[in-house]
Amino acid sequence: MRKITLLFALLASAAAGYGQDAPKADTTKNWTIHGENTFLINQSSFSNWSAGGVNAIAGNLVFNYDFNYKKNKWSWDNKVIAGYGLSKQEDIGVRKNDDRIILNSLLGYKASEYWLYTFYVNFQTQFAKGYKYEGNNRTLISNAFAPAYLTFGPGFAYKKSDNFRVNISPVASRIVMVFDDELANQGAFGVDPGKNTRFEFGASLDAYYKVNLVENISLENILKLYSNYLDKPQNVDVDYTANLFMKVNKFVTVNAGVQMIYDDNTDISKTVNGITEKHKALQVKQIFGAGFTYKF
Repeated sequence: MRKITLLFALLASAAAGYGQDAPKADTTKNWTIHGENTFLINQSSFSNWSAGGVNAIAGNLVFNYDFNYKKNKWSWDNKVIAGYGLSKQEDIGVRKNDDRIILNSLLGYKASEYWLYTFYVNFQTQFAKGYKYEGNNRTLISNAFAPAYLTFGPGFAYKKSDNFRVNISPVASRIVMVFDDELANQGAFGVDPGKNTRFEFGASLDAYYKVNLVENISLENILKLYSNYLDKPQNVDVDYTANLFMKVNKFVTVNAGVQMIYDDNTDISKTVNGITEKHKALQVKQIFGAGFTYKF
């Protein structure tokens, strides 16, 4: 945990230092680099409160950077997202509430005004171990590079602007990695028991849409779909994220987000009357908080 905290502190310091020295955008340059660093916090406290309640505090760090290149008919859009969060509740202790590393890269060659021939790469994993809690017991359910997803393939994209784009790849490869022997031996995330990787071949769709609802309030939508031709192609994996950004002033924001995932290769465990059952289910994560955002 200390290593993770130190890593984020170093990233924040580096990003802040870069942002302070960064010049204004130069339209004659091929590269455009910008990003934002956000620290969110939410807290609740109760004392002799007749309706009841649990004292709690949570903090989240999110780093979101874009590195985009454009020259003649060629474009290369890259996005890096790193997020980690902890919450502490009275009588429960410290638990993780956010953990993600996302790398997106899209190389495009202009075919017409809004259409591109593309090749894309997407990588996703997390920083630390994840647990399922039941009473005083906890069970390991994920770890760094367990899982990790590497998806890539050629395709075509419709790009109206940086705030609206859709990329479709009808021949996309995906490698599922589980580099934790305990989880791999269980066949977690669809790998064969004892194996650390699983290869999939199918079709993918990646869509991004960001809209300003009113002044200082914007909504961001991110949708990822994947169908594996080699195994139950009708069971499409879905990953949808909606983020609401409300700007108070230059540095203070209120952010709310929800992420919904359905992965046909991920089983959700539930214990009833001492019997553990596994089933498919929609995964939902919600985050809300006020905090500080530094953009460059």
